[in-house]
Amino acid sequence: MPFDRRAIPRGLLFDCWTAPDGRAMRRFHWAQPDGRPPRGRLLFQTGRADFAEKYLETIAHWHAAGWDVTGFDWRGQGGSRGDGDGDGTGTSARGIEAMLDDLRGFVRDWRRTDGVRHVAVGHSMGGHLLLRLLAERDVGIDRAVLVAPMLGLNSRPLPPMLAAGIARAAQRMGQGDRPLAHRRTAAIGRQGRLTGDADRYADETHWVGLHPAYRVVPPRWGWVAGAYRSIARLQAPGVLEGIAVPTLLVGTERDRLIDPRAIRAAAARMPAATLVMRTDGAHELLREVDAVRDAVLARIDAFLTEEDGG
Repeated sequence: MPFDRRAIPRGLLFDCWTAPDGRAMRRFHWAQPDGRPPRGRLLFQTGRADFAEKYLETIAHWHAAGWDVTGFDWRGQGGSRGDGDGDGTGTSARGIEAMLDDLRGFVRDWRRTDGVRHVAVGHSMGGHLLLRLLAERDVGIDRAVLVAPMLGLNSRPLPPMLAAGIARAAQRMGQGDRPLAHRRTAAIGRQGRLTGDADRYADETHWVGLHPAYRVVPPRWGWVAGAYRSIARLQAPGVLEGIAVPTLLVGTERDRLIDPRAIRAAAARMPAATLVMRTDGAHELLREVDAVRDAVLARIDAFLTEEDGG
């Protein structure tokens, strides 16, 4: 029977997790049935302006493979959007750094010392923040997967340094809450930038119709400036070279949101990295057409079940 992407599957539970600063966040968790030992624990984090319902099909895939799957909606978006979050851009007074604190606290609460493998998968901004966490060393994650990770913004035709400078200048001039103008949106279309699968793309519209607070909005200049600062932290000498956790980076050369060159460059600096760059698929590889999505998931599954050093 085909998976119903527009209904919460039985067994997937949502509850509240309290972040280190006291902020209430929406957490999801799907454990293996009683009496069935899990293959391990899998943490999955989405990208900017995402929410868990967009990835129900993928969460179900990992659960069926034997993992206990968990994660949370980032502050300011999805089910973790609060009354003071304005239009739900996923930003806060401390922006990306606050999200990193959330991830750090969540992993600390999620991690157990019972010998079960702990793995993490992050998409886009989630992959970026997961890599920031790995760079801190000793975070209790055995293997990590970064899917279309935000390691460089696709600022073309502007060079990254110039684009970062413009974002900083906009923030200094008090334009941090102003949305970016997407000049290419009309020509390319939002779906074309995200996925070639029209039905999976429409799933987002379905869920936003049920939960208007999930509405996706363009990034603000302040968020962009914070993203460039965080990217620069990873690009600093010695940071990526010190990450010993086996990590799979999966990107696509057709990504119009993330710079594929940055993904390749990061993988080359990481001693335990495996790189897979596809020539098909758009940014949301986990929501692509079956041929692309199935191949990506198969590669992730193989990586997560490899023995260390294998």
